[in-house]
Amino acid sequence: MKILASDYDGTLNYNGIDDKKRMALEKWRTAGNLFGIVSGRGLDTLMEMVRNDQIICDFLLACSGAVICNQKGQILKETRCDGKYAHSIIQALFQLNCKVAYVQFPFTHTIMSDDPIPEVSYFNQISTILDTFEEAASVTALIQEQFKEIVTPLQNGRCIDIVPIGMNKAEGLYQLLAVLNAKYEDLIVVGDNINDLDMITEFHSYAVENALPEVKKQADAVVFGVTELIEKEL
Repeated sequence: MKILASDYDGTLNYNGIDDKKRMALEKWRTAGNLFGIVSGRGLDTLMEMVRNDQIICDFLLACSGAVICNQKGQILKETRCDGKYAHSIIQALFQLNCKVAYVQFPFTHTIMSDDPIPEVSYFNQISTILDTFEEAASVTALIQEQFKEIVTPLQNGRCIDIVPIGMNKAEGLYQLLAVLNAKYEDLIVVGDNINDLDMITEFHSYAVENALPEVKKQADAVVFGVTELIEKEL
């Protein structure tokens, strides 16, 4: 049995998801393998997209790996950060000219910069989006410097996903392997962006053709897309 974990935006969903890609995923699972998505998106958003795309997943890793659930959406494991830190992190984002914060616990709560910041008991992830890649890189560095003992900020293009310290897609996938009682060598990953680098460098990996150059450089191989990856692995 092999386990394929794919990033969603820009990887599985690049220029849409067509019937050819769905058929490839069905062929993969029919052969006795598992397929799932690992994404920086919140669980509710990710599940909605999977339903809309008519994709059958054996597992989902939302919030950059902090929330692991089965194909029914039942949470199997989650990593939390104490909610007492949420206010200061969100406040720092707004002071750095971020206009919105998305707080996941585990479902998405949107807070605009002129809204009062609510108290939360915990969070799995706090996300925001900037106007440019460069602005996102700058804010990521500043959040890392200010809150390095509490959270890990992960840049994803113009987006930033702030997760409990030490969490990233690779760590989430190690937790998935433990939940599934599966082996390290069973796992194959594929991605395209900076927040995929942790899993790209940790596991047997592919980058898609549209991936950032640094992701392609670190991956074991480059494929046009997920369909070609499945054809190679089968």
